[in-house]
Amino acid sequence: MPPSKQIRPAYARDFQCIGSACEDTCCRGWSVPIDRKAYEKVQSLPDVDLRTLINDAVILAPAGATSEDGYGPEHFAKIKMTEANQCVLLTSDRLCRAHAECGEEFLFHVCATYPRVVHSIAGIDETTLSLSCPEAARVVLLKPTLLAQVQQPIRAIEESRADEAAQALQSRFLAIRAAALRLVRNRAYPLWQRLFLLGVFCRRLDEIASSDIDHALPSFLVDFESTIAAGTLRAAMAVLPVNLEAQLDAVLLLAGMLLNKSNVTPRFVHCINTFATGIGNGPNATLETLTAGYQQAHDRYFDPFARRNPQILENYLVNTIFRCWFPFGRAGLLEGEPISMTREFAQLAAQFALMRGLLVGVAGFHRQGFSSAHVVHTVQSASKHFEHHPEFLSLAYNLLVEKGLDSAIGLATLLRNVKPGVASRVPRPAVPAMDVPGAPTGIPGLPGPPARPMTQPQQP
Repeated sequence: MPPSKQIRPAYARDFQCIGSACEDTCCRGWSVPIDRKAYEKVQSLPDVDLRTLINDAVILAPAGATSEDGYGPEHFAKIKMTEANQCVLLTSDRLCRAHAECGEEFLFHVCATYPRVVHSIAGIDETTLSLSCPEAARVVLLKPTLLAQVQQPIRAIEESRADEAAQALQSRFLAIRAAALRLVRNRAYPLWQRLFLLGVFCRRLDEIASSDIDHALPSFLVDFESTIAAGTLRAAMAVLPVNLEAQLDAVLLLAGMLLNKSNVTPRFVHCINTFATGIGNGPNATLETLTAGYQQAHDRYFDPFARRNPQILENYLVNTIFRCWFPFGRAGLLEGEPISMTREFAQLAAQFALMRGLLVGVAGFHRQGFSSAHVVHTVQSASKHFEHHPEFLSLAYNLLVEKGLDSAIGLATLLRNVKPGVASRVPRPAVPAMDVPGAPTGIPGLPGPPARPMTQPQQP
């Protein structure tokens, strides 16, 4: 173990920046961290005016600065943004002046790599994409077969430069991740069932991790995949409860996160407006009326589209699995922290539930006109708001715990698709007004105005 071949992401090579044709700007609403090496290189720029412009815009990190303050992993410096909340190097046609005049070699690290996210596992680099970039979102979400023809031999673990303990950890990770990817892509089950089974998979892995995992893991993977193939768990999943009201409540609360901690861009406000209108939001809305609108939007508009385009949410999950080092997480795989695959699954489920929930509302707004372009806009604007914020995953997990949705049954509530007439109806009071600039009132769980910007994504 690992197998002779592994599923590895290759789709990132298809990404090409479309420059000024892009509907968004990479740096708008974010900090632009500066690494020391790139800053020192800037001092050799032949263009004195450009060098002066950059130096005047640089804010050196004070003592005690962190990545959350926008200074990047080196905590060295960042660019001072303009009043329009974008980088001073951005030209009128939304291109980088440093890149245009001096070439890619003078870009800061995050600017040169975004939206690519590079991991190194078992001595091999893997590149995924951040869906906060519109073109990256199109590349990932709209490919009919995202992982086609990406299996390739990996070098033997013994050839990697990792120590023996790291080799064993990476070996287990690759085998487990491959099984998770096969499950997510198994269309013999509806997508919510695949995710529920993935949760069962992660909980069982946590149980055997405390024993002799190297001895137990291979047989467990074989037995689990045999069970999936046999379909013996279908009957148990068929009786799992459907509680659309609790699901929507969680989506609303997840959507309202970070409004006091990050910059709210016009694209995200548009996304929230569309979602809210699509589920019937207004001054007199209650969670019960919103639930009815949410169910109608799902059954009439979102579900038919999703059935015609099953790859979209699958691809979203596949990219998230690669990007988030699922199911070990970055800290567990690289920093030696205790691994909770159950927690990693809950965080994956929260991201999926939020994104699908927003798409349901957007489909309710556009109705029969709901299209892949609306999917890309929604996923990209939401990803830019949530994906790179250092607190989001922890806050999302804490919310699930608070709401009792971190258990197997709770996560089923979060994930299960709804059929007409079966949603649980629990009387609820009227909901408080939302305070997002430019957004309609009445929707719950979205308190407060924005405060400070998110940081740009940090590459390992």
